[in-house]
Amino acid sequence: MAAPHDVPTAAELVAAVREFLERDVLPEVEGRVRFHTRVAVNVLGMVERELELGPSQALAHAERLDRLGVADDAELAAAIREGGLAEDELLGPLAAAVRDKLLVANPRHLD
Repeated sequence: MAAPHDVPTAAELVAAVREFLERDVLPEVEGRVRFHTRVAVNVLGMVERELELGPSQALAHAERLDRLGVADDAELAAAIREGGLAEDELLGPLAAAVRDKLLVANPRHLD
């Protein structure tokens, strides 16, 4: 499939900014600016991972919801509150959803 936009891609641009902050800015700053630069580096890393993993994770999440017989997260929450789903059928899909979230938010927490 041909992309409508030229290179670099959005993911490549985000990676370039993150790498610049990490390599060139972070070593040169201190205190509050250093803290906020670290936060920015972490946020950009999350954006990179979501751009990479998001589409396949969204598809997998929709398939898990479908197997549970619910249309979306709100319907899943309602089914859980009402006791409409057994714990053994929920454990796998919910663990997979949490794993997907951690893969984007902070994969180090999976170690």
